[in-house]
Amino acid sequence: MQTLPKSAVHGAVPLLGLAAFVAGVLLVRALAPWDEVALAGLLLVAVVGAALIGVEFLGTRADTGLDAVHHAPSLERTAVKLLGLLGTLAFLALGYLLFPVYGPFFAMLPWLVPAWLVAAVPYFYLVDRRMREPHDGYWQMGQLLRLRWREVDRAIFAQHVLGWLVKGFFLPLMFGYLGMGLEKVLDYEPGLPDESRSWYVLASNGMYFADVTLAAVGYLATLRIAGSHIRSAEPTLLGWAVALACYQPFWGMLSERYLAYRGAHDWQDWAAGIPALYIGWGGVILLLTAVYLWATLAFGCRFSNLTHRGILTNGPYRFSKHPAYLAKNLSWWLIAVPFLAEGGAWDGALRCLMLLGVNALYWLRARTEERHLSRDSVYVQYALWMEEHGLLRPVTRLPGLGFLRYRVPAP
Repeated sequence: MQTLPKSAVHGAVPLLGLAAFVAGVLLVRALAPWDEVALAGLLLVAVVGAALIGVEFLGTRADTGLDAVHHAPSLERTAVKLLGLLGTLAFLALGYLLFPVYGPFFAMLPWLVPAWLVAAVPYFYLVDRRMREPHDGYWQMGQLLRLRWREVDRAIFAQHVLGWLVKGFFLPLMFGYLGMGLEKVLDYEPGLPDESRSWYVLASNGMYFADVTLAAVGYLATLRIAGSHIRSAEPTLLGWAVALACYQPFWGMLSERYLAYRGAHDWQDWAAGIPALYIGWGGVILLLTAVYLWATLAFGCRFSNLTHRGILTNGPYRFSKHPAYLAKNLSWWLIAVPFLAEGGAWDGALRCLMLLGVNALYWLRARTEERHLSRDSVYVQYALWMEEHGLLRPVTRLPGLGFLRYRVPAP
């Protein structure tokens, strides 16, 4: 009989994250008008991040790799790590010069980077004194920049690079979406909606805005001292390919050329003339979106694509291994209603096939994530428990949907 392992994040964290998000939005609006959306976004991230990082210190954080006692301090090792941080940021800056990113992110950097670098000095020193294995990725990068090639552990260095590539790609993306959400929040004037669809648009936009805010916090808050650090990054090309394919600019190219399942009209045009149907259909979509947001909130400050930062076993993950993917993909069927395409039965069937292609892409994401996380015995225990007790256990018995048992490491 499998037992459900303890979750890395407390079950009350989603409520705390949501409350912090609402408080941050109210604070930003109270201080409006802002000349800089980027500064408003940084304030919002700071409010949410302070709450979610702070609650991490209330846990045991047994997987931080830190000892309770202090070891002999090393100013030299701390300096090497700071050099590694500067070198990592320099390589990212070079990448941003070569590839376009969202404007609000660049506008935020002059405020964030100086404070980040100042805080890094005492942080590296204090954390280094308690690390059981102090030669981490920053030290490996520092040694590389000092041209001490033979002292570099390639595996640790590779994981360091992959982890920062994740942050370097997704943080500008999420902060760009956050900036767009903030513009709507700052321009919003409260009042009664004139049409039934107004409540749907407001609720949907609000939940996705909260989602990208929590995601931005997650990509920033990779702190070992809080237990929210990256344990490992996705090691395979397939895992990276299917994940990046779901985000801009790759998703734009893929969806326009091969997976353009959305027609000229969606469910709102189809149900607009029937108020009861509109409210019911829209309510189900919002319920699925709420599950998707709940799945993000459940991570607290640990949210991140393509990384392992602790295994979640509570909240929506108590019922499904991939609640966010499941909720999103079901909602897309209800939003696009491709089976009711204007072009007739053939057009509808073709659009359904393209949406099934999107579903298959997320199925591949789920499989590669399971393969990555299965290197952790806690995830193996969780996945096997889900096969016996999960809400979707009858579905997981179908071919291709169950846990990949042959990848379970030997005890």
